[in-house]
Amino acid sequence: MKKFIFLIPVIFLILATTLTKNATKQLDKKIFETKENIRVLENRLELVLLDYNFLTSPKKLMEYQTKFFENNLIQLNISNIKNLEDLKKITKNE
Repeated sequence: MKKFIFLIPVIFLILATTLTKNATKQLDKKIFETKENIRVLENRLELVLLDYNFLTSPKKLMEYQTKFFENNLIQLNISNIKNLEDLKKITKNE
């Protein structure tokens, strides 16, 4: 009878430990996957920001204008641009 009394808590503790260990493993796996996804997205963000900052700097824009468009670009006041159709009309007229 004494063995039975000691056996039940031991079995219960073994089962509880197993369940806790499995739950912890699953949580660790999810944490690792989330960290990997965040790292990939951070790398992508850095590259996109680098491209954006490099390509949209005023110096670069002026270089692109002279290199690709020469005198085809005109300067417009932003407040005069209503929508894309208006922009098309303005460029056709000039």
